[in-house]
Amino acid sequence: MTKQAIITFENVTKSYGDTQVLKNVNVEIEKGKFYTLLGPSGCGKTTILRLIAGFTELTSGTITLNGQEVQELPPNKRKVNTVFQDYALFPHMNVFENIAFGLRLKKLPKDVIQEKVSEALKMVRLSGYENREIAQMSGGQQQRVAIARALVNEPEVLLLDEPLSALDLKLRTEMQYELRELQQRLGITFIFVTHDQEEALAMSDEIFVLNQGEIVQSGTPVDIYDEPINRYVADFIGESNIIPGIMKEDYLVEFVGKEFECSDAGMRPNEKIEIVIRPEDLTIKPVNLGKLNVEVDTQLFRGVHYEIICYDEVGNEWMIHSTKKAEIGSKVSLDFEADDIHVMRFGESEEEFDARLESYEDEVEVDE
Repeated sequence: MTKQAIITFENVTKSYGDTQVLKNVNVEIEKGKFYTLLGPSGCGKTTILRLIAGFTELTSGTITLNGQEVQELPPNKRKVNTVFQDYALFPHMNVFENIAFGLRLKKLPKDVIQEKVSEALKMVRLSGYENREIAQMSGGQQQRVAIARALVNEPEVLLLDEPLSALDLKLRTEMQYELRELQQRLGITFIFVTHDQEEALAMSDEIFVLNQGEIVQSGTPVDIYDEPINRYVADFIGESNIIPGIMKEDYLVEFVGKEFECSDAGMRPNEKIEIVIRPEDLTIKPVNLGKLNVEVDTQLFRGVHYEIICYDEVGNEWMIHSTKKAEIGSKVSLDFEADDIHVMRFGESEEEFDARLESYEDEVEVDE
């Protein structure tokens, strides 16, 4: 466990009968960071939250909170609070009463409750709303009340289970900024669950990408976007062009029958691989003036760019994001840099992936 780790999962498994929801999960959560559990429905991300909160018992493995095993620790003894997807506010109580509910269960003095609720409302910018009825508040305001109710208990970890999913797009974006700013201001650990990759990229210090009960990749948003470990991650995080290829040798890859310089190494000569190039990394040039000729098939205007679909000579589909229109049916050339090509090996684990990256990054440092 690292010096700043607040939560650890060691070989954690969770099963319901014959259904395994989590498979040998190992996680380290540091104090004061914003973490996101990202994945589709049923991948196990909410189960991880429930295990941390104490709402679910693990099947095997160990979970620690501040170095203490929590298997026998009831939820009310853990310095953890949860904001649920539906907020779970009490409609018959006003804002003050909702936030004060947990404090009253602890039988705190009235003046202490008043002070703590006022401070929590100030944190979420709802000062003056104490007497407002829940039904009179917007979705964004209700979410802030739910967050204030969680924060008033002074948790070390705040768990957020898809709390933005019911909001419209504009409000959702605003709340992303507010949640991130709040976490940075308070300095406590946030663990956020979502299936929205843009949300994860925008808000997180670190992302755990889950698939079928396993963490397939973890890292910063930039690391995961720029260096996806496999097709699943590349597809799930942003738009991707994924093309079959061959790793000829270190820093040289072949696809569509042509060889290109790249920035990857550490593989077997002539190993079959897949390459990823992001749509925004492709530039359209006149035919034969780029690295790869394609034919324009369709295009859609997406507001900030055109989404252009092309096909190369062997039938691979290419998506390009460009601020300039293309002519449907025309032949054009795609240009890209060596650093824009990311190589993915089949069946590579995250440990093997990290070790390979470190090995040739060290080589580059030595050469310099």
